[in-house]
Amino acid sequence: MGLLLVLASTAGVVALVDAADATVPVYSAKEDIAVGQPIDATLLEQVDVRLGDAEGRYLRAGAPPEGRVALQRVAKGDLVPASSLGEPRAVDRKPVSISAGDSLPAEALPGTRVDVWVALPDGRNGFAEPVLLVPGAEIAHREAASSTLGGSRETRVLVLVDDARLPKLLGAQANEAKVSLVWNPAGGTR
Repeated sequence: MGLLLVLASTAGVVALVDAADATVPVYSAKEDIAVGQPIDATLLEQVDVRLGDAEGRYLRAGAPPEGRVALQRVAKGDLVPASSLGEPRAVDRKPVSISAGDSLPAEALPGTRVDVWVALPDGRNGFAEPVLLVPGAEIAHREAASSTLGGSRETRVLVLVDDARLPKLLGAQANEAKVSLVWNPAGGTR
């Protein structure tokens, strides 16, 4: 009887360990995936992970989804959430290039947020008081650039702007407004 209890206990432990060690194949990002970027096999790599109840939240490995784009940024090495992919027409934010000079701190990286402030020309060789045009815009890309002679440095930042605010920002840029980015650490990441 004792031997039977030991065998049953051992079998139960082995079954429990096997159940806890169950992995599923899902995709992770080989490189950063930007909002609006078409998804194909070159951006994804298969990894086997233990997800438990969260298994349905991530993109299962297999044939990469055709005709899908990223609806949110996925950082290199992160698992790809199934909800982060969709049809191209579902992308409601567009990247806009803005020169930030040297004013942004190093912590303002892709995936973090900035507030976009605009000061329109006032017609008297000056500018009107700045107004907050786009609060909490996500940084899609940040790149340091230098002038043609290498003297001055500036930072070019691609920020994602929703379709409703896009005309005002593009209009301000076309009218040579001063556009400033202010890092918003409380804006979170998406």
